[in-house]
Amino acid sequence: MTTKTMEQRLSELEARIAKLEAGSSPSRGRSMTAQKKMSAKEFLMTKEFKTETQKTLVLGYYLEHVERIQSFNIDDLVSAFQAAKERRPKNMNDAVNKNIIRGFLMEAAEKKDSKKAWVLTSTGEKYVEGELKKIS
Repeated sequence: MTTKTMEQRLSELEARIAKLEAGSSPSRGRSMTAQKKMSAKEFLMTKEFKTETQKTLVLGYYLEHVERIQSFNIDDLVSAFQAAKERRPKNMNDAVNKNIIRGFLMEAAEKKDSKKAWVLTSTGEKYVEGELKKIS
């Protein structure tokens, strides 16, 4: 039997509640919350990336824009990689730091769960939306 952390369990329950609330919304089809949420794997498939650093950035974008997380920490990124069924970088902190150096991520104003947290910069958002966009 696998044991889940309190944070993982809470995150799962929040996702279930959001799904239930979205299904009972009277404005179905008009609101973003009423639409079925894209999975981490589906979101990754909409982007064209070549490096672990880019994949980390894309999943950070996913956490902010799809999961609506204000800031994310290492645990959030690890969970996103697991949800997407992707192998995570051997050194996640290095992938994050490379994105910080490029100006795509910055440290959040406050820690999250007593750990350093990050947010995307507007440059990082534009990069994911434009440069990493998969051409169909």
